[in-house]
Amino acid sequence: MPKDSSKPVTAPAKLISIVVPMHDESEALEPFRAAFDRLASSLPAYRFEFICVDDGSRDDTLNKLLTIAEADPRYHVLELSRNFGKEAALTAGIEAAGGDAVIPIDADLQDPPELIPLMLEHWEKGAEVVLAQRSDRQNDGLMKRASANWFYDFYNKLAPTKLPKNVGDFRLMDRAVVDALNSLPERQRFMKGLFAWVGFRTVTIDYVRQPRTAGASKFSGWRLWNFALEGITSFSTVPLRFWSYFGAVLALVTLVYAGFVVTKTLIFGSEIPGYASLIVFILFFGSVQLISVGILGEYIGRIYMEVKGRPLYLVRRRHGERSAPEETGEKTGEKRDGG
Repeated sequence: MPKDSSKPVTAPAKLISIVVPMHDESEALEPFRAAFDRLASSLPAYRFEFICVDDGSRDDTLNKLLTIAEADPRYHVLELSRNFGKEAALTAGIEAAGGDAVIPIDADLQDPPELIPLMLEHWEKGAEVVLAQRSDRQNDGLMKRASANWFYDFYNKLAPTKLPKNVGDFRLMDRAVVDALNSLPERQRFMKGLFAWVGFRTVTIDYVRQPRTAGASKFSGWRLWNFALEGITSFSTVPLRFWSYFGAVLALVTLVYAGFVVTKTLIFGSEIPGYASLIVFILFFGSVQLISVGILGEYIGRIYMEVKGRPLYLVRRRHGERSAPEETGEKTGEKRDGG
């Protein structure tokens, strides 16, 4: 009996993956779930999955996630073996996501889920990346605003791949963009830079970031400084080139000064050198050498970490996982719960 080809074939609803790295976010889980329940109900044309990555939480974040995953099959939990840091947890979630579009977001709801329908609208019109750009940083302190502006300006002057200003991890990425990100082999990952590096057709929408619904920020000033240093050394070799030019200039100045000293000695005779000027020169050039060696060490350290080839993260157990997606994270010792 031939099949009836006149019947229309209905394409399945597109799957949207929400990726949420979590570290000690127990207090934020209920508001997060309630907000996304409302969002999913308002968008019946799409299917949603929530990839929650527990990055070695010390509170009961994991237990609450498991309770949610048992009650709601849309939630899939990746339990990392320890705290690997947000960049690793974000990478793990993106690699595990199976959606037609992937949206990373923090659990604290400072990035409003209400923006996602507009993101989806731009995506349906052909955008492959939809960035959420903060139009107002008044919720941040004065020092944080100043340091953020300094970082973006300094980074964009040094690196060939420009970072869009005041854009965090909150964005929509098409499947093609996610596949491109997952193909990048590097293990010292500065995700903002990688997001910008892959390119693709991009649309930017403005929004005002809200205060945290619960909990506290995990980024101290020291961690933010190291994060900025990681970003600069990941995408620019200008600091290395600077010291080459600086050394050449110092050598030229030294040569000129040496000529001056020789000429003065020949004309006026020798004189006893001053201790103060000598110690100043020694301390200055010693400091310059230490700084240059330190910057060189940053790059050598990155080479060292890449050459060792350790995995970016380890998954201890998967909970509520629908399948086992391919990833670059190490699978040794990994356990799975659920189907």
